[in-house]
Amino acid sequence: MIFDLSKPLAIGSDHAGFEYKAKLIAYLRDEKGIALRDFGTYSEASVDYPDFAHPVANAVESGEYSFGILLCGSANGVAITANKHAHIRAAICWENEIAQLARLHNNANILCIPARFVNLDVAKKMLDTFINTAFEGGRHASRVNKI
Repeated sequence: MIFDLSKPLAIGSDHAGFEYKAKLIAYLRDEKGIALRDFGTYSEASVDYPDFAHPVANAVESGEYSFGILLCGSANGVAITANKHAHIRAAICWENEIAQLARLHNNANILCIPARFVNLDVAKKMLDTFINTAFEGGRHASRVNKI
């Protein structure tokens, strides 16, 4: 299933992902017309990534939000944090094919972007792919169900 875009998406970052987050919010709202909620952070001041990853994961886990986007320097911290939540499958993606496979094979519901290691155009392309790629199911469904 492709994401239900009648629900907003959840987005959050730490200070290292703040600049990209702001640009992705503008891209999603202004160019794509997608509703979203920004769970912070709201500046480049140093913060702790779990303070933003947990609320995004909670929002997706509750079903109120269609999917999530998390950004930090490496994406490792936000992915580890989000994956502590039941029914969350947060995937670190650094190129478009990884984003596609995260959806196709893993039914990922949070895209984690390493802001220090990808350029903004790649981040946008991964986001578009993540949004528009359906979970393939089949042999992958039984694997995902074991998580």
